[in-house]
Amino acid sequence: MSSLAAARADNFYYPPEWTPNQGSLNKFQGQHALRERARKLDQGILIIRFEMPFNIWCGGCNSMIAKGVRFNAEKKQVGNYYSTKIWSFTMKSACCKHEIVIQTDPKNCEYVIISGATKKIEEFDIEDAETFELPADEERGKLADPFYRLEHQEQDLKKKKEAEPVLVRLQRYSDARHADDYSLNKSLRARLRGQKKRVAEEEAASRKMGLGIRLLPACKEDVAAASNVKFSSKFDKNRKDKRALIHAASIFSAPSGPSMSNKRLELEAKRRKISARAASNLLVGGFRPSVWSHSAGTSGKH
Repeated sequence: MSSLAAARADNFYYPPEWTPNQGSLNKFQGQHALRERARKLDQGILIIRFEMPFNIWCGGCNSMIAKGVRFNAEKKQVGNYYSTKIWSFTMKSACCKHEIVIQTDPKNCEYVIISGATKKIEEFDIEDAETFELPADEERGKLADPFYRLEHQEQDLKKKKEAEPVLVRLQRYSDARHADDYSLNKSLRARLRGQKKRVAEEEAASRKMGLGIRLLPACKEDVAAASNVKFSSKFDKNRKDKRALIHAASIFSAPSGPSMSNKRLELEAKRRKISARAASNLLVGGFRPSVWSHSAGTSGKH
């Protein structure tokens, strides 16, 4: 049953009563190949999907209909411009079912609103939008004269030189936009490989420094901030004090108990300080034997 439904959907199913001399299936069934789209074909009207070429204001409810909105429009020929046909598109707005009629204008290469709506006029600065100002109708008519083009050739070349960077950027953007999938995939994979390589190098450098996290690359702001940091000098002072206590400590073990060892360390430190002070006085004041002999005699008497 499913195969039969698929055959009917593809229009490949031929009923038993059909014979080849009866023509095509559409002729046999009495219908057009375009089905509902051709229901007014006898009036010269074909139903198509029409896309709004610009922003407009609806004439019925004054709502804005944006560019690119699609409608089921009735297309018919209403005239000719030389050998080019002029087509008319009639549609109904979705907001209030108001009828809108738009025609082609082959002379000016644009669309013209006949009735039911108003074109939204949008003004913008040419420099901010990075676009070019098109010549007016009068200017375009004068450009057909070769003498007029020759007179304004230098000015046009100057404008071209000024606009060349913008044109190059637009061309590069257009090439990247219309590039094939292989080129886009190739550039993306190359960028990802470079990023993975950089991350691996940063992780290896962090592991060498004994860090478990990945460090980001250094920048000028970080270097300037680190140079302004000043550490306190207490670290050097505490280190010197600890070394002095280590030098003042005795190499012999304490007799017994922590209190005796602490007293022994204090006495040893005082003794070293006294010895150092005496040595410094000796260097400053010079050697005097009489003083040393007198002190030695008195010490012997005691």
